Amino acid sequence: QVQLVESGGDLVQPGGSLRLSCTASGSIFSLNTVAWYRQAPGKQRELVADITRGGSTKYEDSVKGRFTISRDNAKNTVYLQMNSLKPEDTAVYYCNVLVVLPWGQGTQSYWGQGTQVTVSS
Repeated sequence: QVQLVESGGDLVQPGGSLRLSCTASGSIFSLNTVAWYRQAPGKQRELVADITRGGSTKYEDSVKGRFTISRDNAKNTVYLQMNSLKPEDTAVYYCNVLVVLPWGQGTQSYWGQGTQVTVSS
């Protein structure tokens, strides 16, 4: 069993900052690629950013230069630093982790429960 706990979502004014975190625990050998997605009301879930175990990153165009994804492999935690937030960033943010299972059991993808980010004055 693997559990993901997300935190950091909040109501923030335009131009503000938030840092989301997502920690995995349980039957984990290591984490492979980890990612943040978001889903706004009436829209499909979209990839915001991802980071490989080696640290290579990828960002959705609208967040480039404003958001930074990072990870702490020792803590099985991924972060999303969000700066210069805009109302259009309002969404539920979900982390997604590709877990390398112990004992050669392969990999499994897991989703966090979601954390609400609201950008409004």
